Amino acid sequence: MEPLTINAPALSDEHGSITVPTTPEAIADIRRTPGGVEVVPDTQFKNSRAQTVKDVLDWVPGVFVQPRFGDDARVSIRGSGLSRNYGNRGVNMFIDGVPINTSDGLVDLFEIDPTAYRYVEVYKGANALRYGGNSLGGAVNFVTPTGRDAAPFAGRLDVGSFGYRKAQASTGGAEGAYDYFITASAQRFDGYRDHSDGDQQRLSSNIGYRFSPDAETRFYLNLNRIRQRLPGEVSKRSALETPRTANPEFERLDQQRNIDSVRIANKTTLRFDDTTLEFGAFGVHRHVDHPIFQWLDYDVDDYGGFVRLTDNLRFAGFDNEVIAGANIHNGEIDNRQYANQTDAVKGELLSSNVDKSENISAYLQNSFYLRSDLALIAGLQFQYAKRDRRDRFLSDGDQSGSRSYRNYSPRIGVLWDIDPQWQAFANVSRSAEVPSYDANTFATPASSTVDDQTATTYEIGTRGERPNFHWDIALYRSEIDNELQCLTTSPFSPCTVVNADRTVHQGVELGLGLGLLESVLVAGDRVGFNATYTYSDFFFDDDRRYGDNELPGVPPHYVRAEVRYDHPDGFYAAPSTEWVPESYYVDNRNQVTADDYALLNFRIGYEPDTSNWSAYIEGRNLLDKRYIGTVAIAGTADEQAALFNPGTGRAVYSGVQYEW
Repeated sequence: MEPLTINAPALSDEHGSITVPTTPEAIADIRRTPGGVEVVPDTQFKNSRAQTVKDVLDWVPGVFVQPRFGDDARVSIRGSGLSRNYGNRGVNMFIDGVPINTSDGLVDLFEIDPTAYRYVEVYKGANALRYGGNSLGGAVNFVTPTGRDAAPFAGRLDVGSFGYRKAQASTGGAEGAYDYFITASAQRFDGYRDHSDGDQQRLSSNIGYRFSPDAETRFYLNLNRIRQRLPGEVSKRSALETPRTANPEFERLDQQRNIDSVRIANKTTLRFDDTTLEFGAFGVHRHVDHPIFQWLDYDVDDYGGFVRLTDNLRFAGFDNEVIAGANIHNGEIDNRQYANQTDAVKGELLSSNVDKSENISAYLQNSFYLRSDLALIAGLQFQYAKRDRRDRFLSDGDQSGSRSYRNYSPRIGVLWDIDPQWQAFANVSRSAEVPSYDANTFATPASSTVDDQTATTYEIGTRGERPNFHWDIALYRSEIDNELQCLTTSPFSPCTVVNADRTVHQGVELGLGLGLLESVLVAGDRVGFNATYTYSDFFFDDDRRYGDNELPGVPPHYVRAEVRYDHPDGFYAAPSTEWVPESYYVDNRNQVTADDYALLNFRIGYEPDTSNWSAYIEGRNLLDKRYIGTVAIAGTADEQAALFNPGTGRAVYSGVQYEW
């Protein structure tokens, strides 16, 4: 967690970019939000192995990331998408403000390259107003550098256990009104488990042009090539006793997920005295070859745009800020499904559909300052969504259909700057989440009536710092109607999406850092302690099928803790632990659990202030603990159910970075 900055600095001057805030500017801006938010700077995740989203977000309280294999992971924020074990839902993901989610709401994480970003913005729940805060989990935005804050050249090499190797290089610069940044990476790994090998190549770039100190436009290009084999879920016994073994059926069918994608976008920022106008547009094309229980062949085309107006003015002698905006995210999925005979051999055509999504959201938020340190904040968001399916394979009947959704989500809050380094906040917010295409398939009446998920969330918290101490605390309670659950009945077919009746998600999110000792061994060295704790109390509320059972999929307690020693010459050593002290259920009936576990990690490195290079060596799960990494969710399960993905065993990674 970065030190608190109450008063936002002005947008970058002629030496910076006004389309992309610097890290301090982003931190100051996000903390004008009366709720759980955080900026994760690259200094927190680039000095270790940075392969997956877990490597970036795992120190953010309230965010629970469970790796599956390769770069894939399940991300849940405040219990969002708890039951998803393929294709995340409930969190809106962005790269430079451009959606990674497909237009129906699902998102894969393979296109995220942690070595590419300057910082990552995390907006929990309805605090993600500017990004369409219509999901329970909120939004995560990965922000790349610009040529105005990037090194002329930087490169890194990483190697490690299970055949892991990665190379990344970037270049950036500015000349007059122009600036540019390009980064590219390539990685390959054999995988901890059988049949989990993969390779990825990614490129991210942007070019900016400054018309004047108050007008700038920026163009973005992202290219991705993803190849990943899938080991599949296995029984609990298999996951713990033979964790490197893949599901034999996944091996027989040679199940894979292969993605080729291109994303282009533009963002323009104009400043007029106390008013800032931002607008932009994007287009994304993906081709997905996905041989699983069937061979899925998808072409995905998404497009959209956004506009955002921020106006600072005085009203009746009081400071006031108005933020208004709108987002459009539409798209079409041309999907064909074939028989997967064996060894990923495409067979006969089994289904063919064209799915079209429309998503329009508009929001208005007003912050009225009763005093310079006390703001009352009110907002409203409108969301319209439509899901339309046209069936082109009619031999089994016409399964075309369409549904539309309209939701209004108000919020009120208060933000109090108790002193320049201490804030308190509270809010009450509504959110709404529309089903994705794997919910309303229109194949049967039951598969055409899945409703949107709505929630009311109450939140209170504080964040701040004192000498050698900083903290971030939030308490929340979400009362949810029609929670979307994707329940697994077989590992060889998709899960089935249903609405729960009423559920409750409530919890505590705690992050803190302590400076424990200084000048312990030599003058100027220091010992610090960092920890995050997430308490998750999620349960059915008098459900007609499951009563008051606990919701499966996430542990009640999750702890990350690290003690770090820093030498003034740049050497550091940091033992850490990841601890799940209590088991959690994997089915709604609360019959089967994933067990508690504790992992020991250790990292040493060299990161001098006076040199252009740095290096690290990192050991993970040093005691080779066998544990469950992630689970699929079922309505009812037994110990033999193939719902479990084993966690990675003992591993060692090392890397070196250089820039000039």
